[in-house]
Amino acid sequence: MALFYHTGRYVLFLKRVFAKPEKHRIFIQQYFKEAEKLGIHSIGIVLIISFFMGAVITLQTAYNLEMAFIPKYTIGLAARESVLLEFSSTIVGLILAGKVGSNIASEIGSMRVTEQIDAIEIMGINSSSFLVQPKILALVTMMPLLTVISMAIGISGGWLAGVVSGELTSVDYILGIRYSFKPFYIVYSIIKSAVFGFLISSISSYQGYYVEGGSLEVGIASTKAVVVSSIQILLFNLLLTQLLLA
Repeated sequence: MALFYHTGRYVLFLKRVFAKPEKHRIFIQQYFKEAEKLGIHSIGIVLIISFFMGAVITLQTAYNLEMAFIPKYTIGLAARESVLLEFSSTIVGLILAGKVGSNIASEIGSMRVTEQIDAIEIMGINSSSFLVQPKILALVTMMPLLTVISMAIGISGGWLAGVVSGELTSVDYILGIRYSFKPFYIVYSIIKSAVFGFLISSISSYQGYYVEGGSLEVGIASTKAVVVSSIQILLFNLLLTQLLLA
C-alpha cells in the first residue's frame, strides 16, 4: 500500500510543481542558478569518470580480443558502442543520482524542517513550483550536455589508453570508432539522459519536500532519494532501450 500512496502523492506533487510560475523573471533567474549548480558544477566529476571509463573499456576489450583473425579496429568499435549506448548516459546518470540527488533532497528537506517552506506558503506562493520546477528543468536540459561531453571524453580516453599501452595504433582506433557509425545512438543516449535528469530531480525533490522531523530525517530522505532514483534509472533504462532500439 505504501507504493500506491507514494506514487499518488508523487503525481499530485508533480501537478503542483508544473503550475504556472509566479513571476517569469524570478523563474529564469532561478533556472540559470540551478543549471550552474546542478550541471556546470558536475562537469568535473563527469570528465574524470568518463576518461577512465573509456580507458578501461578499451583496455579490457583489447585484452579479450587476442585472436589473430579479429582486426584491431574492433577494439575502437566496441569502445564506441559501449560509451555511446550505455556508459555515457546510464553510468553518468547513476553517479549524478548520488551527487545531485542527495544535494537536492537535503537542500529542500532542510528548508522543510526549518519551516522555510511553510513561510513561502504563508506568503501565498506555490512553494513546490517555486523551489522544484527550476531544478527539474535545469537538470533535464543539462543532462544531455553532460552526456555529450562524457561521450567525447570517454572515446578520447579510450584512444589515449589504447595508443599509450601499445594495444592498437591511432589509425586502427579511429577506423573502429568511425566504422558503421549510427547517429541515432547519440540521439538515443540524449533521450535517456533527459529522462534520467527528470527522474533524479523530481524524485529527490519529492523526498526532501515531504520530510518530517529533524536533521536525522533529512539524512534518511537523502539516502532514499539516491536509492529510489538509481532503481528508477535502471528500470527506465530497460524500458527506453526496448522502446527505442527494439
